[in-house]
Amino acid sequence: MNISAIQTFLCVVRTRNLNRAAEELNVTQSAVTARLDTLEQALGAKLLIRSRKGAALTKEGFAFLEQAEVITRSWENARARISLPSGVTRLFSFVCDPCLWTGLGEAWTAQIRSGHPETAFEIWSGTAGDARSWLQSGMSDAALLTEPLTGAGFESRELAADDLIQVAIQPRKAVKWDPGYIYVDYGPAIRAQHAETWPTGETAAVAFSNPDWALRHLLAHGGSAYLPRRMVAGLVAEGRLFEVEGSAAFSQRVFLSWRKGRHEIFSWLADQGSAA
Repeated sequence: MNISAIQTFLCVVRTRNLNRAAEELNVTQSAVTARLDTLEQALGAKLLIRSRKGAALTKEGFAFLEQAEVITRSWENARARISLPSGVTRLFSFVCDPCLWTGLGEAWTAQIRSGHPETAFEIWSGTAGDARSWLQSGMSDAALLTEPLTGAGFESRELAADDLIQVAIQPRKAVKWDPGYIYVDYGPAIRAQHAETWPTGETAAVAFSNPDWALRHLLAHGGSAYLPRRMVAGLVAEGRLFEVEGSAAFSQRVFLSWRKGRHEIFSWLADQGSAA
């Protein structure tokens, strides 16, 4: 089994077609077939059902898919660590929940980078499930999430409290229901607080799972939404958005989790003073 065979498998899964995979990889279709045959022989299982119409995962192929992604990312990570630029002695691989990047993850990363020019940073967007898998495999070192990673292999600390405020495109006071309200799903904890604070039977016409997308929609189409203060403070100061008067604010905890022992290499992980 070799890395090119696994990369080919992932390409076929993504394109669902051996011909398209061959074009993307710049090899012949026979080379793609040979690599898949080699991989299946090494694993002792059929991974794909191949036909003229395309390729589909078998039960065994689906089971192998996550491990194939981890192996490929680990390989890319290893290559990056080996080929660090001059003056850089180590690589810090960081996973950030996409909802926490703007104004929080980016500020924390910039702060750490300014004091550690000897360290190269790679930053991945991922959920808690992604982060757990990537940290367990050694592919990544730490993660910024709205919940701590728990278990024997992880260490965590609370990094910040993320305040969520209701803002609108026009100045106004809190009302029972805004027809232009944009719902942002921040997960179970905030969902429960929101339902208790706003016990209405109305359903928002537009909902997002990412506050950055919700903000763009709000600025383009109007309405109101709960968004992180870190994200909208500048827009409120400029008069482009307005904090809804009398509206309740919510707060979610943000955690930094890392592979056990990584703080001995990257001291800022356990440094309580490094929160942005």
